Amino acid sequence: MENIIEIYDLVYEYRKEEEKVQALKKISLNVKKGEFLVVIGHNGSGKSTMAKHMNALLLPSGGKVYVDGLDTQNESNIWNIRQMAGMVFQNPDNQIVATVVEEDVAFGLENLGVAPKEIRKRVNDSLEAVGMTEFSKKGPHLLSGGQKQRIAIAGIIAMKPKCIILDEPTAMLDPSGRKEVMNTIHKLNKEEGITIVHITHFMDEAVNADRIIVMEEGNIVLKGKPKEIFSKVDTLKRLGLDVPQVTELAYKLRKDGIDIPTEILTVDEMVKYLCQ
Repeated sequence: MENIIEIYDLVYEYRKEEEKVQALKKISLNVKKGEFLVVIGHNGSGKSTMAKHMNALLLPSGGKVYVDGLDTQNESNIWNIRQMAGMVFQNPDNQIVATVVEEDVAFGLENLGVAPKEIRKRVNDSLEAVGMTEFSKKGPHLLSGGQKQRIAIAGIIAMKPKCIILDEPTAMLDPSGRKEVMNTIHKLNKEEGITIVHITHFMDEAVNADRIIVMEEGNIVLKGKPKEIFSKVDTLKRLGLDVPQVTELAYKLRKDGIDIPTEILTVDEMVKYLCQ
């Protein structure tokens, strides 16, 4: 399977007063087309900085980033890269620009000069994809946090990206809003084949990923499938990270001498194992 994002020896430096600070330290990573990749790490680990390189919001101080073969440092590629890799941020209010939902979803397309008939079709399709068709004529200010975030995602889908990068999109949402958004992005990945890069600090959102990257102090310190990553409970705790609640329970049961697998991630897996 070919890669949609390729990162080679990426370094990113910024100035803090008189000093240069290295936020990313020669990291390398490939994201496959159609993959659901989750990036975890505590605040300041460099995960958001890396994400912003994936659609050329930030440019490397060293190394290279390619999005579908396009070099992010080539200015003539920026327009195409941003259409190909859409970005959804933490606060949906910062991404909503119009006073009516369907106008907000159409905003990017109008800026691209897409024909009105095509805009109408894409707006309808993307609202349907995120389950928000019935709210098309409503004002975004009347929606819940989870609904607003789904509208922000619809605005990105309307641009027909190959990849969506979500930078802690559920951080400001209540549990039901989080669930709505997670269901939406899993559906887009499975049904539409859109590559997802999901940055989160909620470990339960990572259990259904294809692969997890763990970041610490500007480095990638662990990568692997969810079962591999979350079986390393001691390592994750040493990095100041949590593990899914069920994994934590399995970990404590093992410590108390109960023979239980370390790679249990969900309630269903735990029930199934205990009922044997």
